[in-house]
Amino acid sequence: MPIRVVFMTFYFEAWDALAEVYSRMNADPRFDVKVVAISRRLTGEIEFDDAAEVSKFFTDAGIEHLVNADIRELNADYVFINYPWQRNYPKQYRAEALAKFTRIAYVPYYSVSLVDEPGSGNEVAPHLYTQRSHQLASLIFVQTAAMREAFASTSRGNNHVHFVGSPKLDQLVNEVRAAGVAGHGLRLVWAPHHSYSPSWLNFGTFATTHSDMLRWATEHPEVHVTLRPHPFLFGTLVDREVMTAEALDDWLGAWNALPNTKIDSESSSAEIFIDSDALITDGISYLAEYPLATGRPAFFIENPQHWEFSEIGELAAASSIRVESIDQVEMRDAQFVLADRTEQIAALKEAAMPFDGESAARIVEVVAADFGADGSGSPLVDASQITEVAWEFQPGREPQID
Repeated sequence: MPIRVVFMTFYFEAWDALAEVYSRMNADPRFDVKVVAISRRLTGEIEFDDAAEVSKFFTDAGIEHLVNADIRELNADYVFINYPWQRNYPKQYRAEALAKFTRIAYVPYYSVSLVDEPGSGNEVAPHLYTQRSHQLASLIFVQTAAMREAFASTSRGNNHVHFVGSPKLDQLVNEVRAAGVAGHGLRLVWAPHHSYSPSWLNFGTFATTHSDMLRWATEHPEVHVTLRPHPFLFGTLVDREVMTAEALDDWLGAWNALPNTKIDSESSSAEIFIDSDALITDGISYLAEYPLATGRPAFFIENPQHWEFSEIGELAAASSIRVESIDQVEMRDAQFVLADRTEQIAALKEAAMPFDGESAARIVEVVAADFGADGSGSPLVDASQITEVAWEFQPGREPQID
């Protein structure tokens, strides 16, 4: 019997974390693969959607899939997820439910961990390895040796945690390498983050920079500026009362009215990078992904109160060009002036891509080995043996809305 694998996701924006693993397994006779699109409730939202958006994504990508299927009825040996935050899942799809009858395999939705958590004293932020989804996963695939070592401090240890690199980063870099980057001269991507509080990451600067960006785009009609918002950006701006809905709508109207500006939430990161000549961001992931994929530094508008970088985060920041505002972005002879960060980008690549291009293949073989030649598979996780309180259930965390 083949190994029955279900790829279950609502966070299609990070499908690239699973895409090559899915493709390899789907073409491998050892596996019987299904994809299930499920409903979601993103941060800042109250109700779950009907999964239509993620279903459309899979349809457009030519990937056969089920919608809101009963995972138990699929008799999956493994269920792959790319997103650990349980509150965004309907109850029947949360790790608490799945781990009772199947093995969860977790591949992080982000390419590499760049940020530490205040007061943790760790190289790896605890929310990246101590959530309930982490506790109940049978297999976890991580990007760095430091991440695997972090799991060693938990009651389960790290025998089930595998250091394989990042399939998300591999795919991004390979796509951009294959296509080559643009040479238009005046295409700028602006990628603001969604975090606006000392209690959570605190990288976002949209609230203080959006007026300057609109003015600058108005004053530079020769520059094509693409706003690439984080998927949570607009929802959290209003939900966290950083901006009123009316103020945000007014600004969006003015932005969309300019002939040289647009908002692109649909294209892949690779497509965004390929069609750019420069990128300006306040963090986090593009700070590392852009230089790794393009060989160019990003412009970094830094919120001085953001959570501290991890060691690899410092390498990403060093690969950037720090600016205090868009007005410090230099242009000369119809080109953006990019400082030389060749050495810094090389150091970042060495740390962030230890198995360049091999991550997905490694994951496939780990799953096959875990299932075993006799098809018995590793035991299901016994939740009663986990002694720690999961990160999201600790005092002061965001409420778990049911």
